[in-house]
Amino acid sequence: MGYAAAIFDIDGVLVDSPHELAWREALQGLMQERWADLAATSQYTPERFTTEVYQAHVAGRPRLDGATAALRYFGIADPAGELATIYAAAKQTAIEDLIQRGAFRVFDDGMQLLLRLRAAGVQRAAASSSRNANAFLVRVPVGATETMLDLFDANVCGWPVPGKPDPAIFLAAAEELGLPPQRCVVVEDAPAGVRAARAAGMTCIGVARLDDAALLQTAGADLVVTNLADPRVDDLLIRDVI
Repeated sequence: MGYAAAIFDIDGVLVDSPHELAWREALQGLMQERWADLAATSQYTPERFTTEVYQAHVAGRPRLDGATAALRYFGIADPAGELATIYAAAKQTAIEDLIQRGAFRVFDDGMQLLLRLRAAGVQRAAASSSRNANAFLVRVPVGATETMLDLFDANVCGWPVPGKPDPAIFLAAAEELGLPPQRCVVVEDAPAGVRAARAAGMTCIGVARLDDAALLQTAGADLVVTNLADPRVDDLLIRDVI
């Protein structure tokens, strides 16, 4: 029995979003001003908040979970979770400003894959933990009358379910599509998302756009590619479609 659906994370898979920049700038602003007294006792410096740190600890998680993980990584004590709440809010303000300014781009290979899947009759679902994902998708035109959001048969972005690596969001997407998990393939770029897909009992394609193939492989991705135009992606998703 072949696969019948592809479930897509958005940030880093279909959209080159400014989430990483928003997380980095929000924390830098807090540490330079509101939290200046914490800087000396933490392990944080702007230079240490690298893409590798973002991918390993923040990417793919719900906002508050990402804030908590980042603070923990930099040794910023937050036993009551108050600082994480402040950081998450600052990050949201930053991302909203970047979205309004159009500070993102669509990955052409992702767009073309969506169109090929639609033509082949493979169902498609959007499943980002981020509540901002839809704001990106509706700003991307497809032809004269559609947006990127219209390319999906189901959309569970930002649903109030446990965050990745919990499999809840992917299981919700499969349910919305009316399919069992084993008929679905997840397309992810973050280790937390890969682990969520595996926990859901789904096959997972990891997209290593940031030279992080090893992280995705370690997390359990069944196939790791650097570009969704890789013919192995179509072999997996389209060749076996029923």
